[in-house]
Amino acid sequence: NKYKQEVRLVLLLSPLNTTNQILSVSSTTPTSKNWYLLYASGDFVKVHSVNTEETLGLLCGHADLVTGIQLNPHNHMQVYSSSLDGTIKLWDFMDGIPIKYYCWFQTDFFLWSDTFQLVSVKLTKGAGQDLEGKELSVVLDGVGASSKQIAFGREDSYVVSVKDVDLQVYFFKRKLLNRFSLSTAKTKGGDNRFSCVVCHPTEDCIATGHADGKIRLWRNFHHKKGYTYSSLHWHHDTVMDLAYSLEGTRLLSGGVESVLVQWHNESSCQKDFLPRLGSPIECISMSSDGVLCCTLHTDNRISIINSNLRFSRSIQGLIKSRDVKTGLVVDPRTKALVLNGEPGHLQFYSLQSDQQLFSLDIVQRQYIHQAGLKQSDLVKVAFSARGTWLATVEESEEVADPELQLKLWFYTEETQSFALNTRINTPHDNHITDMCFRDMDELGDDSLILVTTGRDCVFKVWVMVGDSDPEGNVSWSCDFVGSYHNYQATNCCFSEDGSLLAVSFEETVTVWDSLTWDLKCTFCHPPGNIRNICFGRQTCSKYLIGATDYGFLCCWNLLTCALEWNAHLNVVVLQPDPLSEHIAAVSWLSKESSLFVFKPSEPWPVYIQRNLCKEKILLAAFVPRDEPETISSEKYLWLRKSQLFFLTDTQELMTLSTKSLEERLTPSSKQLAVEESLPVTPFSVLLGKHRRQQAQEDTDLGKPVVHNKQEQASPAVKELLHTPAHVLPSASFLCTIFINSLLISKENKSAEEVADEVEMESEKAEDDSDEEDVTAMEQEDTSHIELLGEITCKLSKSQEKELRKIRKMDYSWISAF
Repeated sequence: NKYKQEVRLVLLLSPLNTTNQILSVSSTTPTSKNWYLLYASGDFVKVHSVNTEETLGLLCGHADLVTGIQLNPHNHMQVYSSSLDGTIKLWDFMDGIPIKYYCWFQTDFFLWSDTFQLVSVKLTKGAGQDLEGKELSVVLDGVGASSKQIAFGREDSYVVSVKDVDLQVYFFKRKLLNRFSLSTAKTKGGDNRFSCVVCHPTEDCIATGHADGKIRLWRNFHHKKGYTYSSLHWHHDTVMDLAYSLEGTRLLSGGVESVLVQWHNESSCQKDFLPRLGSPIECISMSSDGVLCCTLHTDNRISIINSNLRFSRSIQGLIKSRDVKTGLVVDPRTKALVLNGEPGHLQFYSLQSDQQLFSLDIVQRQYIHQAGLKQSDLVKVAFSARGTWLATVEESEEVADPELQLKLWFYTEETQSFALNTRINTPHDNHITDMCFRDMDELGDDSLILVTTGRDCVFKVWVMVGDSDPEGNVSWSCDFVGSYHNYQATNCCFSEDGSLLAVSFEETVTVWDSLTWDLKCTFCHPPGNIRNICFGRQTCSKYLIGATDYGFLCCWNLLTCALEWNAHLNVVVLQPDPLSEHIAAVSWLSKESSLFVFKPSEPWPVYIQRNLCKEKILLAAFVPRDEPETISSEKYLWLRKSQLFFLTDTQELMTLSTKSLEERLTPSSKQLAVEESLPVTPFSVLLGKHRRQQAQEDTDLGKPVVHNKQEQASPAVKELLHTPAHVLPSASFLCTIFINSLLISKENKSAEEVADEVEMESEKAEDDSDEEDVTAMEQEDTSHIELLGEITCKLSKSQEKELRKIRKMDYSWISAF
């Protein structure tokens, strides 16, 4: 509010802490034509460089979903972020440093309200970081649930809110509220409900988007009866968002047509189009200099567009598919998550960069967006052990007589992609239920085996065969067909060494020899069909685990062919860790998901997490770490080599963190040393390995490991080194903290120091009694020295005491300089 000359934020409050704004976009031009894109993703705010196409950093500190971000109007190097955790944070986004924390959440303020409210919060000034926003006042009540339904007018003199068919304009200086309503009748296909609103930057003009695709331009709204509006119409469906250019001469609009429309001078005759953006547009944002704009799409993608309406580049996140039928699969080569992406495509999603690596077109057919049309889609995916072979299954949406195709893809180093090797039409007579490779290193062609199971009551074994052409190409063919009492085959998996194959047929689990394909044994635990099966690994490789749809988790011993133990647990996901003996089981009970991690050889779980999330977890996957993580907490030791990821029914990707909530919310400037904040380079990795190897050699040789005082620097020193100069407090304030951090605390003494002090005290007590012995020892030492022909100066008893004291003093504090 400029009229009060104070910093205030206007926030959208919900009594249920819910919001339909998944991701908000903001852009800025700090210096010398370097563009930075800021966008909220979960409980983070990500800073992306438009010029270099790199993610520069994460603004970490919120404990819940980030609902909005806004640049500081007085300093474009700073950004505000709001979250469902009830806080507002001010960041220096270039350095990733939090400057201020504002806690404004007050339950009593809107305890009895059942609608969304627009609230003004005064940002108090103070010396510390943690501040409390005490002054809250309601600006508008009963506003829309989305931030796109709220806009500020010219010079922030008024705020506009739209909801249903009502438009509200509140003038801050006059404290006047004007309401305007449109007709609720839907005539001639028209729908007057508001969808979004934006205000002209230099004129008193309001642009509103509507559900029927119209754009209305409102003027003279200072008077309740003298207002006017004109209409622009091109969109055939809801206008999802609007944005004005910096001068206000151009108006951008987007919707479900995946077309960005640019209106010139608010005229319906002058407009330009940028078509084929890939998916419906949800949000539009302009850069602060008007050179770039960016659009957010429903497939979790941001498109960056130049001012001349030319596409520049895009940032693709995890695509939300209609239904993830492939499950969560890990690519052994890139350690990327592989799952359904665009219709008929397979997306490779990098967990490290939080971006899509590439998308592989499997179906290779044009997808037609038409309701009720039966089309082919990707349903199953499997990788070989080294990731050189990829098997996919695609089928049509027909229930009675589906069209099936099994495709085998080979990875080529020349193209750095997968090429189609074999296409098998109708591999089964009914839907394919599961598929897996024999999990062995591909030392020879005969070791590669692919098994598919289907509702046609059989499982099939596919092997590679050599062709007769001179190039030596190979193809795949069926080698064996197995069945069991005409039951439907539902699941399959190989043991760790590949010698055994387990196939579930409804209520029965069968175990087969992978060399001769002889049936070895069967297991059954009625009632209920087998939902998931997996073999134990490493020291637990003799166990077979199965979960039934009647709520039982069973463990069978392959050596005794008997049931080892069972538990009453409604397991929906059963996922073994490929690098350890642990198995993760996710249950769904009383509308909450719980996690149980166990070893098949032990009767009790090693980790239990009740109420992991309110959403139902459908899929899970263990992703191997590049290097084993150092974990201090014993209950998270099972996550040392791999990280566990979940996918919920709302298609949210989650993972378990080994750090506590305080550690995750603590800014990186207070956690990391200077070396750890530097980018990872081959030299830094090599240097780190050399240091660890040298320390290990010193330990093996029995040398005392001397820890540098700088490696154990206090948080005050670390913060001093990390905090930028323009946000540091005065030097007089830091001087005391810095000097105190250099002093050595004697409160917690090591065992060696305590032993030294005890020894010195005993020496003082026994000085008189040991005087004669010391004299005799000195005479004996002198006689030996004279025999060797050496002449030394004899020290007195008091000098030797002083020498012993000096030897036992701690000079390690000098290393800090």
